[in-house]
Amino acid sequence: MPVSIRKLTSRIGAVVEGVDLTASPDPAVITTLRQALNEHKAIVFDQVNLDNAGQERVAAWFGELTTAHPNVPAADGTTNVLAVDSETSKANEWHTDVTFVVNPPQVTTLRSVVVPPHGGETLIANAAAAYRDLPEPLRALADSLRVVHTNQYDYARPSAATAARQEYDRVFVSTPYEAEHPVVRVHPLTGERGLFTGGFARRITGLPSGDSADLLRVLQSYVTRPENILRWTWSPNQLLVFDNRITQHYGVDNYDDHPRRLNRVTVAGEVPVGVDGRPSVQLVGDASHYTAVLEAVA
Repeated sequence: MPVSIRKLTSRIGAVVEGVDLTASPDPAVITTLRQALNEHKAIVFDQVNLDNAGQERVAAWFGELTTAHPNVPAADGTTNVLAVDSETSKANEWHTDVTFVVNPPQVTTLRSVVVPPHGGETLIANAAAAYRDLPEPLRALADSLRVVHTNQYDYARPSAATAARQEYDRVFVSTPYEAEHPVVRVHPLTGERGLFTGGFARRITGLPSGDSADLLRVLQSYVTRPENILRWTWSPNQLLVFDNRITQHYGVDNYDDHPRRLNRVTVAGEVPVGVDGRPSVQLVGDASHYTAVLEAVA
């Protein structure tokens, strides 16, 4: 069966069919998937029938894996799987994964394990489309800025209402990390520019805190415009793969108290580079136990 790629919206998202994720990796198929990810930013596979080891294997098609998280332990019996579980956390804020380290993951994979009877969608936003939507003066300003991301500004903590969630958040921030990134990141494979902000972005370098917060809100409003967003409703046994370098995502807390679990595996990434060619720098913390620093892979 030939590989079929069907767009989900004009700006982001596609469904991929005709790929056997249980088979040995085929270089031609992997190239097709990488090209689809470059173009659509997020791709979805139905009825994948993968376990944790299978998800790790498929994620490794895109590159070397990170461990589960710099601070949070991996799911039982694994090294690379993070349980995104409603019992311990609800990431109901826009963010890009692990941007508080100098080289955040390039790719995130999410596999549906427990799906609630209603709600629980994952929203994914195209940060490149958001950048293109900026008026030219605002775009030029964003090109020149740097922003500090930190895990001490945790998107989960405000909603931590149970002991399990409070413990998760304590572990999440137990070792502090800060990294300074360009506000506008140049994608290493496509050359696209995208807004690199989100929930871990704490302050714009060189600006007073109030001005920084106001400007981040303005920039973020372009990321979360409805036309830039894929709203994915989960079914069992699905795999969602998105380019963490040029998207943001949001797990919607609209499923009451029903259980919801997605297993996450991420692929190690490159050090971001801004429009001026300056790379990101780690300010606080050493995440070498979490991720290698990779060169761009075509």
